Amino acid sequence: MKAVILAAGKGTRMKQLTSSRPKPMVEICRKPILEHILIALRDSGIREFILITGYFAEQVENYFLNGEALGIQIHYIRQQVQDGTGSSFHLAKELVGDEPFFAGYGDIITSLNNYPRLTRDFQHRPCDGLLSLNWVDDPFRGAAVYIDHENFITDIIEKPPAGTSTSHWNNAGLMVFSPVLFQYTSNLKLSPRGEYEITDAIRAMIGDKRQLRGFRLEGFWSDVGRPEDIEAVSRAIGEDRVKGG
Repeated sequence: MKAVILAAGKGTRMKQLTSSRPKPMVEICRKPILEHILIALRDSGIREFILITGYFAEQVENYFLNGEALGIQIHYIRQQVQDGTGSSFHLAKELVGDEPFFAGYGDIITSLNNYPRLTRDFQHRPCDGLLSLNWVDDPFRGAAVYIDHENFITDIIEKPPAGTSTSHWNNAGLMVFSPVLFQYTSNLKLSPRGEYEITDAIRAMIGDKRQLRGFRLEGFWSDVGRPEDIEAVSRAIGEDRVKGG
């Protein structure tokens, strides 16, 4: 399984921390957020990565190079226009090929055991899409995911207005897709926010009765959205390592 990671964003809420570097390169426990993610996925059995870069792309590319130092292989694709997550993932279509792939974000980190759990779950029960979920009071900052009693996804709503969602499940940003996803990302229309969004592709898949399942994460999860998140995530990673051995 290959992995496609979006590492093109600026992270405006990080203020001065991202004034001269992309958000995935912000350091936690003396390593960039993205490095923690790559190592966790490598240790889950993934060896080939496609990184979508954009904002200060050269910093990501010059730091990780071809991935040899981490024991992995890295390909880079630069997103010239940052026009949404759907179009970002679509850039990797040719390099992904005909096999299922992991899809994620370079600024989202979770307990390390979630990465192998997610990939194993997909291997045991293949589907068109497996979306990780985390429980929140209100998913208005992310995407509300609705699931049935067997964890099949029945709907997903990007950034629902605060207080309107009847689901507490948030799309946690660790996903596995079959290549059928690209049929939908190629047909995306601009959203009301003026972007080509992966959520719209997922909704179209649901509408076509594609099989999408939810996967419930355990432990901590963070999109490292604000400077004050760094201390909490650093503490969580330290505790995670202690539990792991």
